[in-house]
Amino acid sequence: MQEQHLQDILRRLPAGVATLEGPELRYSFVNEAFRRLLDAGELLGRAVAEVPGPWPADLLGVMQQVYRTGQGHVAKACPLCNDPAARDEGVYYDITLEPICAADGAVSGLLLFVVDVTVQEQARQRTHELAIETRRLDARLRVLSETAPQITFTIDAAGRYEYVSPQWYFFTGQPRTSDLNAIGPLLIHPDDRLRVLYQSEAARNSGTGWSYEYRLRRHDGQYRWMLSRALPELHTAATQPTHWHGALTEIHDQRELSEALRRGEAELRFLADSIPELIWTASAEGFVEYYNQYTGDYSGLTTTELGPTGWINLLHPDEQAGAARLWVHSVATGEDYEGVFRMRRHDGRYRWHIIRARQLTDGQALRWFGACTDVDDQHRLRQVLQTQYDELAQANRDLDTFVYTASHDLKQPVLNLRGLFDELRRTASFHDPEKSQMLVMVDEALTQLDLTLQELAATVRDQRGLSAPPEELDVRHVAEEVLLGLRVQVQQSGAEIELDTDEAPLLTYGRANLRSVLHNLISNALKFAHPDRTPHVQVRSFRTQEGHPGLQVRDNGLGMVLPDEPAAVFQPFTRQHPHIGGSGVGLYLVQRIVSSRGGRLDVASTVGEGTTFTIYWKNEAAEDPA
Repeated sequence: MQEQHLQDILRRLPAGVATLEGPELRYSFVNEAFRRLLDAGELLGRAVAEVPGPWPADLLGVMQQVYRTGQGHVAKACPLCNDPAARDEGVYYDITLEPICAADGAVSGLLLFVVDVTVQEQARQRTHELAIETRRLDARLRVLSETAPQITFTIDAAGRYEYVSPQWYFFTGQPRTSDLNAIGPLLIHPDDRLRVLYQSEAARNSGTGWSYEYRLRRHDGQYRWMLSRALPELHTAATQPTHWHGALTEIHDQRELSEALRRGEAELRFLADSIPELIWTASAEGFVEYYNQYTGDYSGLTTTELGPTGWINLLHPDEQAGAARLWVHSVATGEDYEGVFRMRRHDGRYRWHIIRARQLTDGQALRWFGACTDVDDQHRLRQVLQTQYDELAQANRDLDTFVYTASHDLKQPVLNLRGLFDELRRTASFHDPEKSQMLVMVDEALTQLDLTLQELAATVRDQRGLSAPPEELDVRHVAEEVLLGLRVQVQQSGAEIELDTDEAPLLTYGRANLRSVLHNLISNALKFAHPDRTPHVQVRSFRTQEGHPGLQVRDNGLGMVLPDEPAAVFQPFTRQHPHIGGSGVGLYLVQRIVSSRGGRLDVASTVGEGTTFTIYWKNEAAEDPA
């Protein structure tokens, strides 16, 4: 009866209980918990080796050893799993093996007791993992605190240091054996010591943190500004914090920089107030926040009377709307503001001003800086100069018209003289030993007069074309056009023309200007050819070291004597070979065209060997876009 009652109790236990009999370890009793654990059907009478179960691989050997030796064994937190793919991982059991002895003391079987300790084992593992993680984080925190460029510390409620990072010893130069609580206050600057001790004690008594600055003596004896910050360590169980954790940060350079900025701002304000110009600053929204002193002196108004848009109110009524629209556009887009307006002075007189403003950001906020510069005298002077310029331009046009008209009107009398002379030479006869020479001289004079009139007219036309609009030109094509117009001279002289434009094939320039330059230089090379050799003319385009395009025309002609002042070569009506016809205005015209575009014309020549003209274009209109 008692045995039956005991079996009922064992069957109801939440732990697995089984008895194994004989050396084969056959199941003789299993409770429900053990049966669910194996999930293998009927177990009674079957050997342990016959039933695949969730046992560890070496458990069967341990059972047989317990059976042979009669000594029990306990396996703690064994992971049991029949099918790892089908069962949950991380299930742990405590397995107890006890021998069952017969009446004669011999071992007749085993008692197998299995208890689920999964929750306990997972808790233990989690505790172990947390302990490892805590040690890891503690080591990391210590490394961070001891490698950061700060002095970290921990003090208790009495203000005694419990921990200070090695940086403190590096900074102060104190040995690690020194009493930090005794030496620490002595390293504070005497002027800051009482304040620091009072603020620290007051924060500890109130249970709050602190943040203050003071000077601490460095290892070299120099006092450096430090920022001390600390927060209390709060625990829910404690009514007052028991420890404070904080850091000391050196801010000496930042403090000096801040002081320098403050002094610089004061100096800049003093400078702005001393400048005889209207200086102002405005917010990102365009509202003026500061006027210098001269603004008040000029306008006769106070800062309050000027208000956030005071400089616009000082403008002439006819210009206020346009200036305001331009200012709103600049504020909205961030573009620089610039305009010329009339601004009212304190005496009611309006004077011309250039108003400029630019936006500046210092990383914190956008600000506008503006200035109103009085240019009234310059503006009126410019008006006078413009009037004079217009008058001179008109006089120059009148002069060009006169020269052109005169050369045109004189052509007919020259033609008449030429006709009369030809008729006289054909029909009249007179006896004079120098008749032939006189006829030649008269013929040459008429030819020279006709040529001079033609070149004067061409000079006027070319000077009118100095302002020809720039365009992208192919230098070779333009040179070929010029040579086509000079084909008669080239054929008569048998000249060799060489064009080399590979280095700088394109040039942005006025077409009429470039044609005139090439025509004059090439025609001069053909006109002043050496009588003893075939003329050779080389036209080459190139680039300078700075990347600017240039042009060179070289010949092997008569050459010329260069004066001490090279500019004298380009004076009008200057001629070095009077025996060759010409008016002496070709080089003058070339120099005028080149210099009007910001370029430079150089000449190198050797008498009897030839001349080289080199043109350097430096203005933007002559840049090669390629």
